[in-house]
Amino acid sequence: MSQIGPSGLDDRLSSDDVFVLDLRPAVDYRTDHITGSYNVPVYEDLRQGDTDSLDEHVAEIPDEQEVVTVCKAGIVARKATDHLNDRGYEATTLTGGFTGWRHYRERTILYRVAALLRRFLP
Repeated sequence: MSQIGPSGLDDRLSSDDVFVLDLRPAVDYRTDHITGSYNVPVYEDLRQGDTDSLDEHVAEIPDEQEVVTVCKAGIVARKATDHLNDRGYEATTLTGGFTGWRHYRERTILYRVAALLRRFLP
């Protein structure tokens, strides 16, 4: 499965080749989200293994761009990524989900330590 980290996504946000699909509940999206992302609030359904709700929104997802799926921590987004890849989309999961994105954006100590460890661990 394809994954992208917060810094990699940040580097690509200014281009038109990525579509950020936020799967979190609408209330979470309204509170804070990645600028330019699109919300399809199917998190709870996907968490339960129900992909039908995501299928109801595929017409809203462009097929000419890579789709980066975002959830709370990255686990549910992996389900969406797999499902979209099976449907012919080029889909990627944001590692760490929106929580990881927030830590990256705020440059928290947690993010800085994790980034340092990733440099030295395989």
